[in-house]
Amino acid sequence: MTIERYETGPRMCQGAAHGGLVFLAGQVAADPVGNGVTVQTQAVLEQIDRLLAQAGSHKSRILSTTIYLADIATFAEMNAAWDAWVDRENPPARATVEAKLAAPEYLVEIVVVAARGEP
Repeated sequence: MTIERYETGPRMCQGAAHGGLVFLAGQVAADPVGNGVTVQTQAVLEQIDRLLAQAGSHKSRILSTTIYLADIATFAEMNAAWDAWVDRENPPARATVEAKLAAPEYLVEIVVVAARGEP
């Protein structure tokens, strides 16, 4: 089986697909400076939509997500964006944890594993 990679750089790719699965790298907001957790989460979810589409998948096909928050006290703010976006008929398994992220301006990072296929 062929491995497909999306938005490949020298260190990593933003997504990879093998067989029926799509794996996305941890997604952070492209322009985090001055934006709160809700806005950053919305930006990340838009990136996830775009990357899943490139791989032939959709948010309704997400199997699991891991959400990293720089401050777990912002859980409700992240959920404000998540709840407006998630496919309520097909919600994924999900974990949310507090973690020190790669740079202080990043407030949220989301990792996704999805099945391939259209909704």
